[in-house]
Amino acid sequence: MPKKKVLLGMSGGVDSSVSAGLLLESGYEVIGAFMKNWSGSVCGPRQTDTGEVGEMFQECGWKDERRDAARVAAKLDIPFVTFDFEKDYRRDVVEYLFREFEAGRTPNPDVMCNKYIKFERFIEEADRLGCEYVATGHYARERKGLLYTAADSNKDQTYFLWAINPKVVSRILFPIGEMIKPEVRKKAEEFGLEVAHKKDSTGICFVGEVDMRTFLQERLPKDPGHVITLEGEKIGTHEGVSFYTIGQRHGLSIGGGTPYYVVEKRPQTKELVVSSNFHPALFKTQLTATQLNWFEKPISPFRCFARIRHRQPLQPCQIELIPIGGVEGVSVLFDEPQRAVTPGQSIVFYDGDKVLGGGIIE
Repeated sequence: MPKKKVLLGMSGGVDSSVSAGLLLESGYEVIGAFMKNWSGSVCGPRQTDTGEVGEMFQECGWKDERRDAARVAAKLDIPFVTFDFEKDYRRDVVEYLFREFEAGRTPNPDVMCNKYIKFERFIEEADRLGCEYVATGHYARERKGLLYTAADSNKDQTYFLWAINPKVVSRILFPIGEMIKPEVRKKAEEFGLEVAHKKDSTGICFVGEVDMRTFLQERLPKDPGHVITLEGEKIGTHEGVSFYTIGQRHGLSIGGGTPYYVVEKRPQTKELVVSSNFHPALFKTQLTATQLNWFEKPISPFRCFARIRHRQPLQPCQIELIPIGGVEGVSVLFDEPQRAVTPGQSIVFYDGDKVLGGGIIE
């Protein structure tokens, strides 16, 4: 029988590299693919350079990552291709990021990168190449067309995968989903891969490590205002409410020795409201979310677990489907108060290790 053909996203890191070796061991015909989504500096072209993509600026490192991925492909003797998704990434991920921050919300670009780039554009290329499956180095698992958490709970990445099209889940392979990170690195050594001990990438998906405020100020102008307490006392100034997020402490530059945390953003009055870390205003037991995506839609009301940030322990809650602004939304009531519920961030719902779906916090 002919081998099943799979298009594997290779980032140049150890996880996707080991995935290639594991797929070969399992008998697949593997094509390695590097996605070029961001060139130029970490900040890319300024707003005035709308016709440019990034070539005029200092390289952000994608060439080094592509080189590492190509070396792994050569070592494993698999075909290697490069896809240029940069314009798609700028339109669907970067522009979304700026719109959300400008509106006073805190988006998650990695979620949209997975939705639009890694599991939409990438699958289009897989179809073009006649590949039945796509694969990535994500820590997650697929069973019967549904998404499940990874065996390594510390590395589980399902929080970033909730928005992908449910129809494509059955075509996705997660080769390292049953492994823990030390096992992945050991397997890389067994395969003789140079990336066995390469440091994991961090920061914005495909952009890399960058100070978010510096990144945003490439496009969003400073708009100073007052930092005030919940009682209305003015205790400092800020550079613009768009550059801060709920629960943030770092970057407030408030003297006096008392640590303050952002509890509210008021774009209309340019006020940033702060409190102590344990003030009740920083905690909420209820939230609403829209832009829902379900892998398995629950019958409302439903008891389940949820998380509102990556690596947060799963929190017991009850969810109820409700209309919000003419679209389907969900009301979530947690058993315990949650710190720094942040509009624009993702909430993901779980039934045990099964991912039910998720949405965007209002």
